Amino acid sequence: MPQDTDQSLANLRLERDAIILYDALAGIEKDPNRASAFERIAGNERRHAAIWADKLRERGVDVPPAPTRPRPRVAAIVFLARVFGTSAVSDLVTALEGDEEETYQGQASPEVEGIAADEREHAEIWRKLKDPDYHPDRDIATRERWHRSGRSGTLRAVIFGVSDGLVSNLALVMGVAGAAGEQGHFILLAGIAGLLAGAFSMAAGEYISMQSQRELFERQIALERAEMEAMPEEEEAEMASLYRAKGFADDEAKAIAHRLFQNPEHALDQLIREELGLDPDELGSPFSAAFGSFVAFALGAFVPVLPYLIAGGGSGAFVGSIVISVIALFAVGGGVSLLTGRGVLFSGARQVAIGAAAAIVTFVVGTVIGVSVAG
Repeated sequence: MPQDTDQSLANLRLERDAIILYDALAGIEKDPNRASAFERIAGNERRHAAIWADKLRERGVDVPPAPTRPRPRVAAIVFLARVFGTSAVSDLVTALEGDEEETYQGQASPEVEGIAADEREHAEIWRKLKDPDYHPDRDIATRERWHRSGRSGTLRAVIFGVSDGLVSNLALVMGVAGAAGEQGHFILLAGIAGLLAGAFSMAAGEYISMQSQRELFERQIALERAEMEAMPEEEEAEMASLYRAKGFADDEAKAIAHRLFQNPEHALDQLIREELGLDPDELGSPFSAAFGSFVAFALGAFVPVLPYLIAGGGSGAFVGSIVISVIALFAVGGGVSLLTGRGVLFSGARQVAIGAAAAIVTFVVGTVIGVSVAG
């Protein structure tokens, strides 16, 4: 049927993109354990591609030649991996694996069920790879750790930090431009002030938020440690109840809890993970969060200011600010598409529309205020 043929072709393209991605990651990665994991996934993707190629041949459809270049989203991930390393793109690849799994969920066949299971395994491997001590033969009992460690979202925070700085300072610059007209020095002063104020505000807010969260977590861990030292039998019983809730039989749950409590530090670590839902090794750094927020916001906020810094003022600086801001907005939207899986054109156009709306509103308000003051 034509619909089945079209779906098989789309699936084949999806798997071939994945082959290119994981072959590239295996070539980039210097750590042999991580490279071996990428090669394993690439082998699975080759098997998946062969399945769809065979199905097309069974229908008498010519199998298209394998592409030499992947789609833009995959190419962007490979580029980022080459520049920043494979660890930096873990969230992006995990999101990509999730998109593949969703694609296959709507297709019912034995082949698809097997492929979807492989895609879930790939996402699990990526969660494991986020541990610097990863080894392919490590026990799968550490699965929850990989899952929780994927919440950092560094690239996500950078993209949205740049977006915040760009949109907010563009709106500020356009508002002042509407009020000040050709007086470029006022616009430049307002833009720099907005950049510094916004960046310091973002950094301070992120630091306080992260530090408060860290102090709360440390307090919870300290209380758990004190309870364990004061009431070890009760805490062991509590651990057993947690495993019973997970489906273990009563004697199995008690045996697991008793074995864990033979090593107090291991028992405390497991209690923190199971009872509090925390990873004691992943509490976050307030200074890193603050610095990252400052830099990301400042980078975005600097874009609309740059033409006024170079040209000083006038219509050229005004037009230049709009042009490079639109380009930057589209680029940020393209970056967002790496996380969401939406098309680059859609995400870029949406980001431009949001930034343009903010800039137009503030420009009109600034013009009205400027005319009122002048009058």
